[in-house]
Amino acid sequence: MGMDIHHGAEQTDVAVIGGGPSGLFAAFYCGMRGLSCRLIESLPQLGGQLTALYPEKFIYDVAGFSKIRAGDLIERLKAQMMQFEPDIRLSEQVLKLEKLDERLFALHTTQGVHTAKAVIICGGIGMFTPRKLPAAEAGDFEGRGIDYLMKETEAYRDKRVLVVGGGDSAVDYALMLEPVARQVTLIHRRDQFRAHEHSVRRLYDSSINVHVFTELQAIHGGDRVEGATLLNNRTKETREIAVDVILSGLGFSASLGPMKTWGLNIEGNEIVVNSRMETNIPGVFAVGDINTYPGKVKLIVTGFGEATIAVNHAKTYIDPSARTNPGHSSSRTDMPVDRVTTGSR
Repeated sequence: MGMDIHHGAEQTDVAVIGGGPSGLFAAFYCGMRGLSCRLIESLPQLGGQLTALYPEKFIYDVAGFSKIRAGDLIERLKAQMMQFEPDIRLSEQVLKLEKLDERLFALHTTQGVHTAKAVIICGGIGMFTPRKLPAAEAGDFEGRGIDYLMKETEAYRDKRVLVVGGGDSAVDYALMLEPVARQVTLIHRRDQFRAHEHSVRRLYDSSINVHVFTELQAIHGGDRVEGATLLNNRTKETREIAVDVILSGLGFSASLGPMKTWGLNIEGNEIVVNSRMETNIPGVFAVGDINTYPGKVKLIVTGFGEATIAVNHAKTYIDPSARTNPGHSSSRTDMPVDRVTTGSR
């Protein structure tokens, strides 16, 4: 769907930093609470990891969908959000966050300065870069048979694909490619997978060649990848296989980048929040994979719930006379949501 990207630096109620699933839902929910919203995303498109890394991947644990493609989920979230016409800023990175006074923040970006009364950080895993394949030749073949981001499945039709890794991404990549590729081989340096048990069962029930205790030792080819040397790290035996594409499922290393300088309480690579999703800076909230608190579970559905918690508390931060609990959305009429009542409970 086409989106109307507005320009102009007028103040907004809430600035949402990050356009992944949690950010899109937070922007939608700002509309539900009658808050104006500006969403700032550093990538040229919305969707975060779901769009950039695996738009073709099926997601099975979003409420209401037995399964849905990542790209389709993002399209639905965008349509839901755009009912309220938030101001969307793409290819714009927030460099500095400055508190001007009690209820006013300045966000200095690569494009200018925005002001907002509250801020919700939905930065996912931060700025992510792929972990490099271990073979010395990997750098020589980038873009010539080595993929760190999975393309559309059609790009792999009738190719011999080697997938490296043992997490959800690697196993999902292999399962998605099995129907289209000529042959799929998956290698993992251990025999324990970090992927969901159901996915691992499907992997072993498939035609995919699975080699555990196996590492990528060398890559061969001329203009493009033509083969690989695999090393069994227990027996030290090597084998040569013919491959057209090596797809890395080793994941990404993430960095909070400029966010480290904003005065936030950070543990590891995550922003510490309380039960209101509020950081140590009043009026600044963090939602989704970027936050941490006792008992945190990193799932898309968790981020959706955290987004509603953050927006409701941002509402009362901006307007202390507002109710935190908006009532049931099913009770909504044309009046502003914060005035909807649901009767006694």
